[in-house]
Amino acid sequence: MTNLNFKQTSPFIILLLIAVFAIFMPVVPHYDASKYNAADIAWILVATALVFLMTPGLAFFYGGMVHRKNVLSTMIKSVVAAGVITVLWVTVGFSLAFGESIHGLIGSPETFFFFKNVSSGAPWSLAPTIPLTLFALFQLMFAIITPGLVVGAVAERIRFTSYILFIVLFGIFVYSPLAHWTWHPDGILFKMGVLDFAGGTVVHISAGMAALAGAMVLKRRQSHMEHKEIPPANIPYVLIGTGLLWFGWFGFNAGSALSSGALAVSAFATTNISAGAAGLSWMFFDVLRGKKPSVLGFCIGAVVGLVAITPAAGYVALPTSIFIGVVAAVISNLAVLWKSKTSLDDTLDVFPCHGVGGIVGMLLTGVFASKTVNPAGVDGLFYGNPEFFFIQLKGVLIVVVFSFVVSFAIFKLINVIQPIRVTSEEEEEGLDASQHDEKYLQGTLIMATGVEVDVH
Repeated sequence: MTNLNFKQTSPFIILLLIAVFAIFMPVVPHYDASKYNAADIAWILVATALVFLMTPGLAFFYGGMVHRKNVLSTMIKSVVAAGVITVLWVTVGFSLAFGESIHGLIGSPETFFFFKNVSSGAPWSLAPTIPLTLFALFQLMFAIITPGLVVGAVAERIRFTSYILFIVLFGIFVYSPLAHWTWHPDGILFKMGVLDFAGGTVVHISAGMAALAGAMVLKRRQSHMEHKEIPPANIPYVLIGTGLLWFGWFGFNAGSALSSGALAVSAFATTNISAGAAGLSWMFFDVLRGKKPSVLGFCIGAVVGLVAITPAAGYVALPTSIFIGVVAAVISNLAVLWKSKTSLDDTLDVFPCHGVGGIVGMLLTGVFASKTVNPAGVDGLFYGNPEFFFIQLKGVLIVVVFSFVVSFAIFKLINVIQPIRVTSEEEEEGLDASQHDEKYLQGTLIMATGVEVDVH
């Protein structure tokens, strides 16, 4: 038997300790169903499942774009967050994000420790018609997909165990504080007046800035330094992933209304419109630049449109979402073009698409938000309220700086604990084989035992 060191055994030991501790938590009665709205519960249950579907969708989206020797390693890094963040969320993550506020900066870890007071607690103040448990599960799905977005920037060179540690530290020190600032009534950004309907700051800007930090710390792949053209492993995977992301995003945005009313319908509509407009915008803009319309172009553009409409979905009019999608796609396309001329090796353009797309969406929320659409919101610059635009701008700057600085520190810390990057030999071999003893090649999964399994 192979001799195991502490770094190899500690993940399982920590998980085992959490599991044992969990059985000693008190059993509490469930909520009184008569207090809540059954239609709202049904819709948020569906929305929660839809948001979860985005995680395997993201795995297909990213997995199809990398080199074929890194398909599986890229896909598992997105999906494994469902395990890591779920355990973290139940133990302390939900408390940090939505627990009793400590000076508007973070939630008390004691409030919902191991989901204490969740099953029998009062509903969340901004979601009074659904049980607190359902609200916590809905928010969990956002927490799961956010570190998964970062995978695309560090793909093909990050060590798997280092990435697991990143998920934990990112969830505690980046995601939870931002969720508290933005979505907790006592959070500093919430009280400042910043509006983020479904995660432009909390999800996309945070992931985009973490992606930029990760790409800088991990530095360039050998293939990137040699300017090798790496064809996508499986473009149909990208198309499937786009469809799953688009489908799941209806839960992401429309579910953020936290009820089954007219606001959810409006957010559902703006989500679809922006995605369609952005997909066309990216594809047609490529044609203007002398390229042919491509499957990848439409897919990437549609995702950028989904990103950009996320903070605005419940605040802007339906026709306005066309403008948001078109503009965001062009700006992100130009950001990708700029990045290609630099030495930055963001493998799958996470920063130009999610980071820049999230920034554009937040700022355009500041321009086009309308109280006619959502009386709980405010009017934006376009409707005579320039003050709100500058509030959004200030909020964006705060989140950009915080996300980048803390994420950069996290990547640097991990690199001190253990090498964050695989060796040059492992990179050349491919992470599927070097990190997981598996290979995906032309529709065949080759296990370490040499057994071939047809996966068509």
